[in-house]
Amino acid sequence: MADASSPPTDQLAAATLDEVPKALFSDRAPIRSIISRPDGGSALAGRKARVGGWVKTGRKADKDAFAFLELNDGSCAGNLQVIVEASLGDLGQIVPTGTCVVVDGRLMLPPAGTKQKIELRAEKVLHVGPVDPAKYPLPKMRLTLEFLRDFVHLRSRTNTISAVARIRNALAYATHTFFNKEGFLYVHTPIITTSDCEGAGEMFQVTTLLSEAERLEKELLENPPPTEADVEAARVVVTEKGEVVSQLKAAKASKQEIGGAVDQLKKAKESLAKVEERSKLKPGIPKKDDGNVDYGRDFFARQAFLTVSGQLQVESYACALSSVYTFGPTFRAENSHTSRHLAEFWMVEPEIAFAELKDDMNCAEAYVKFMCQWLLDNCLEDMEFMADKFDKGCINRLKLVASTPFIRVTYTEAVEILEEAVKNGKKFENEVKWGIDLASEHERYLTEVKFQKPVIVYNYPKEIKAFYMRLNDDLKTVAAMDVLVPKVGELIGGSQREERYDVIQTRIKEMGLPLEPYEWYLDLRRYGTVKHSGFGLGFERMILFATGLENIRDVIPFPRYPGRADL
Repeated sequence: MADASSPPTDQLAAATLDEVPKALFSDRAPIRSIISRPDGGSALAGRKARVGGWVKTGRKADKDAFAFLELNDGSCAGNLQVIVEASLGDLGQIVPTGTCVVVDGRLMLPPAGTKQKIELRAEKVLHVGPVDPAKYPLPKMRLTLEFLRDFVHLRSRTNTISAVARIRNALAYATHTFFNKEGFLYVHTPIITTSDCEGAGEMFQVTTLLSEAERLEKELLENPPPTEADVEAARVVVTEKGEVVSQLKAAKASKQEIGGAVDQLKKAKESLAKVEERSKLKPGIPKKDDGNVDYGRDFFARQAFLTVSGQLQVESYACALSSVYTFGPTFRAENSHTSRHLAEFWMVEPEIAFAELKDDMNCAEAYVKFMCQWLLDNCLEDMEFMADKFDKGCINRLKLVASTPFIRVTYTEAVEILEEAVKNGKKFENEVKWGIDLASEHERYLTEVKFQKPVIVYNYPKEIKAFYMRLNDDLKTVAAMDVLVPKVGELIGGSQREERYDVIQTRIKEMGLPLEPYEWYLDLRRYGTVKHSGFGLGFERMILFATGLENIRDVIPFPRYPGRADL
C-alpha cells in the first residue's frame, strides 16, 4: 500500500515524462542527450532539464536583464544555449568564460532563423563555480596549441583538446572492440622490464640507488661512520668478554654465571659486526671491486628499465593462448624535440600464434580499416570539427583508408620506386639506396604521391631490423613489414618472429646483445616453439593520422618530452 504522503503513481510517471532523463551516475542530463539527437533536441521542447557545464561564451543582453550562455559539459562537441534572467543570480559572475554552472530549466524552441534547434530557459541556478576573467589563462579568443601545452591541466576545456580526447577514446574503444571480436585476449604486460626489446639502449632506468645514496649521504653527515679506532675498540671489548668466559669456564663457575658471560660476549660480537658494517659505508653509488655499479644492491637486484615495448612479454602468452594483444604505455629516452616524438606514448601490440607474415599484414590492414570506419560511424561530429579547423581532408582520408585495399610492395621494390623518382628529378633530403631505413619523406612519397593510398612495405634488410624478426631464406632480409599511411608515414611496424632456436640465438649475438637477459625468451623457442607474428601500432600516430594535427604533443593528455613532465 502506498504511503498517504506519496504522490500517485500516474503523477510520478507524468513528472518523469516531463523531464529529460539524468545521467545514471550524475545529477544532470548530459548535453549530448539533448542536442545530439537527430532532431537537434527540438522534440524535447517543453520538457524540464537539469544541465551542468562550463561557459564557453557568455554575454548579457537587454540592458543586463538576462544573459545568453553557451554551455558545454564535454559529452559532445556542441554547446547548449542557456538563457538566465538577472533575477536568478549575479549575471556578472555567471557569464565569464570558464565559469561552471548547474541550472534547472525548461527546454524551449528558439526564435526562427537561429542556428540552434533547442535552448534552455533557466528557472533556477543551483551552482556557480566562478572564474576571475583577469586571471583565467584560457580566454575565449583562439589560442595556439603550443600555448595550451603550458596549461595541460586546463587545456581539455578547449574545443580542440576535448575533441581530441573523444576521438582518442573512440579509437581505444574501437581497438578493444576489434580484437575482442576477433578472439584476442587482452594481456597486461609489465611497465618495468629487464630486457631491451629494440636493442637501441634509449631506455629510462628504474633505480633506487640514487635516492638511497642521497639518504645515506645525509645520514653519514648527521651520524658519521665509525673510525678505525672505534672498530678496534669494539674488537678489544669482544676479546675481553671472550677472556671472561674462558676464565669462568676454567674456574668451573656456575652455569648461570657462564651463561651471563656468554650473553655479554654475544652482544659484544653483534655490536662489533654493526660497527664494522657502518665503517664500510661510503657516500655515493655502490660500486663493485671492478668499479662498475653494484646493481645487486638495487631494488630489483639487477638493472631495470621502463619498457619500450610489451612485445617480448606478450609473445609468451601468444605461445600459450594463441591470439593476444597488449595496449599500454611505453617509454623512450630519446632526446628528441621533433613533432613526432614523445618520451611516453601508447602502443597497441597484437601477437598471433600459428601466423606468418601475410597473416600479420592482413590483421594490420583490417585493424586500421576498422578504426577508420569506427570514427566515421561513431565520432563524426568531432571529425567534422577537425576538418573545419585543422585538416579539410581528414574525413576523406578516413574514408579512403577504410574502403581501399592496401598496396603491398617489398622493400627492394620500394627502394627501386624511390630511385626511379630521384632519376626523374625528385629531391629527397635523405639518400636513397638499398640498405637504408626508409625516412618519413620516403614513406610519405610512397603513400601520398606514388600510390595515393596506404602501402605495406615488407622484407627489410636484416641489418636495420630487430633480432627477433624471422630471417628469410635469402639470408639478407627479414620477414618484417611496415604499414605506411598518408599524413604520418609509418603507422605500424611488425614482423613474423624468429621461431628457430639456433637462428635467434645467433641473431642476438650478432646484434651484440647479452644472452642472459633473453634466456626466458629463448625458452619459448626451446619448449614447443611455434610460428608467430605480431605488430605494434603507435596509438598517438593513429590519432595524428585521423585528426590531421601536426604535433604529437597535442594528441596525448599529458605529454612527456625532454624538459617537460608536467603534473
